[in-house]
Amino acid sequence: MTSLPKAKEPFKFYTQIHIPELTGLRASNLQELLGLIKTVPGSVIYYHTHRFLQQHQYLSPEPPNDFAYWITGIIGEAELGEALYSIDTIQYTTIRELRDEIIRTIENYIEKHPRALQRFTMPGEEFHFIKSVSFVCQTPYTASDLNEFQAALQRVTLESIYFHMFEARLRIGKGINDFSNWLEGSLSENKLANKIASLDPYTHTMENLRFTLVKLIEKQIVSSMEK
Repeated sequence: MTSLPKAKEPFKFYTQIHIPELTGLRASNLQELLGLIKTVPGSVIYYHTHRFLQQHQYLSPEPPNDFAYWITGIIGEAELGEALYSIDTIQYTTIRELRDEIIRTIENYIEKHPRALQRFTMPGEEFHFIKSVSFVCQTPYTASDLNEFQAALQRVTLESIYFHMFEARLRIGKGINDFSNWLEGSLSENKLANKIASLDPYTHTMENLRFTLVKLIEKQIVSSMEK
C-alpha cells in the first residue's frame, strides 16, 4: 500500500453566476440572423448555444441551441434547424470555431435553398440576441491529491463543475477542461486526465457528469493504492 502523491499545485475550485443581458439586436429573417451571428461578441454565441444547458442542468442529453430552435419553429426551415442541432459542440475548442461552423452551415443551406431568404417572421417573433455576462468567484474547496479532489467534487455545486468542464474549455479558450489540465500538469495522472478529456459532457446531465467524474477518480485511487 502506498500513499497518494501530492500535486505540484493544489486545484482551486471556482464557480460562476450567469446573467443574461439583452443586446438590442434582433433578426426577422435568415439573412439578418446570419449577418448578426458573424458580428456579435462571443458571449452572445455562447449564450445561445449553452443557455438550455445552464438553465436545465438536470435534463439530458444534447440541449438544442437557440438558433436551431428559432429557425425550425419560427422560420419553418426544419432541414436547416436539424443541421444546426447536429453540430457536435464538443468538437470545437473555441467560440470562434463554433461560430464559424454555425455560419458555414447556414450559408451552405442558403446557397442550396435561396428561397429560405424570403421567409420573414411575424411581428413579435424576431430572434433577440442576448449575451451571457459571467461573474466568477473562488469556492472554499481545494484539492492536493486524488482523495481530496474526489471529496471536493462530491461537495461543490453543479455550477462549479460546469465552469471547469465547459467554460474553461470553450469560452475561456483553454482547449481542455480544467480537471484534465490539473491532473496531467500537477499530478502526472495522464491516463485519468485523458479519460476525463474524452468525455462528452453534452451527453450527460450535470449530476450524472459529477457521478462519472467521481467514479473515474475512485477507480484511479484504488489502482494507485494497490501498487
